Amino acid sequence: MQMGYNLNLEQTQKLLMTPKLCQAITVLQLSSLELSAYIEQQLEENPLLELREDGEDGVSDDVEKHNEPETEKQDYGFNWEDYFVDQYYDGRDGGNIQKERQRKQMGYSYEKFLSQTPTLSEHLLSQLNLTSCYGMDKLIGEYLIGNIDDNGYLRVSLAEVKERLNVAPNRIAKMLNLIQSFEPVGVGARNLQECLLIQIERLGIKDEVTNELINHHLTDLAKGRLAKIAHDLGVSILEVQESSDLIKTLDPKPGRNFTSMNDACYIIPDVVLEKVGGEYIILVNDVTVPRVTVNSAYRSVLSKEKNFDSDTRRFVENKLNAAVWLIRSIEQRRLTLYKVASCLVELQRDFLESGIKYLKPLNLKKVAEMVGLHESTVSRATSNKYIQTPRGVFEMKCFFSTGLNNDAGTKISAGSIKKLLQEIIAGEDNRYPLNDQKIAEIFSRRGIQISRRTVAKYRDELSIPAVQKRKRY
Repeated sequence: MQMGYNLNLEQTQKLLMTPKLCQAITVLQLSSLELSAYIEQQLEENPLLELREDGEDGVSDDVEKHNEPETEKQDYGFNWEDYFVDQYYDGRDGGNIQKERQRKQMGYSYEKFLSQTPTLSEHLLSQLNLTSCYGMDKLIGEYLIGNIDDNGYLRVSLAEVKERLNVAPNRIAKMLNLIQSFEPVGVGARNLQECLLIQIERLGIKDEVTNELINHHLTDLAKGRLAKIAHDLGVSILEVQESSDLIKTLDPKPGRNFTSMNDACYIIPDVVLEKVGGEYIILVNDVTVPRVTVNSAYRSVLSKEKNFDSDTRRFVENKLNAAVWLIRSIEQRRLTLYKVASCLVELQRDFLESGIKYLKPLNLKKVAEMVGLHESTVSRATSNKYIQTPRGVFEMKCFFSTGLNNDAGTKISAGSIKKLLQEIIAGEDNRYPLNDQKIAEIFSRRGIQISRRTVAKYRDELSIPAVQKRKRY
């Protein structure tokens, strides 16, 4: 066996993810709110970055202040004459001129303040405070309210309350009954049946069929088994249907109309589309994004100071490069969003003009070819982004849709098919609703070949119940 050394040269291509490229990718896929938070983080980490006020040319405030001559007279921003005038108290109308003047100078009005919507717990506690409860009874009520979840259900057993507070069970039950009389109706229930029964009682409805449905047949009711329920109860199916319609008007989650501290979710569109004189104007909405610039003081010191040690100079140079690249990445993101949005508007103009029924099949590849970018870049540019149009606010991913071929050879988007599906079901006779197979046959007669399973899939996505749940008697 012969052993030896060989020297070979070969060329290979591989992707090198530099820190600059990673940052550019990160900035591109961030939404406006996420980008604002990211820039705030970079401002904390990079001393060469600073916020740029409107109209600034990037010159550091420190440099400008350094060039200003010192004044001989120091102004501490305090006017003694105004001080004595402000302290004057007008006894004729009982008003304090100082407070009124300060309020006007600050430029706010009490009418402009926004109040936060009370949470469910706050709403219940305010009702408890209006009762005559005090002492231990009030403590029990507060403890029960503290264990009611956001949907309005009590998530602690009475035995646990007894063990925790060391009070008699009948006293706890009395306070629970009081809380169950509060608004919203049904709050404080321990399960779904109790929640619905409380609402029925408050409505003054005393119907045996309705009570039986709530107590023993909610599962069958959810599955649309009205005939089975009628057989079990020995009543007509119309009576069961009437009680079912009544139960559907009740609220199974009475507390959900109250905001929790973390439920508020706001959407800020990344692109705004406005129609002016028949043409669409595209605006990249970066108003909420902080404007950043490079601190010119550090740059000036770096170019003039020759006594820096190598580590200090390397640190400042790295931070300077990072700052410049961040600014370029933000600008590149804006340009990419504009290109992609322009392409989407051009390709989906019928959708913008006439609605979801006219949404065309579109994939990332076609958009990438038109704007001269890679598919992954287009995907990142549209990920978690929203566009505001005259028809409303849409996620940019909504403009992309799969499609099916019709008999004419043209493609129809999934959104258009779902719209047709809604129209077909809306026009059916609810005494004889169409099953998925019959709906597929209707599509076939219209020149759209679609399977029963696809109909069921689209129906579920539209939250349309199955045929047995749509049937009326």
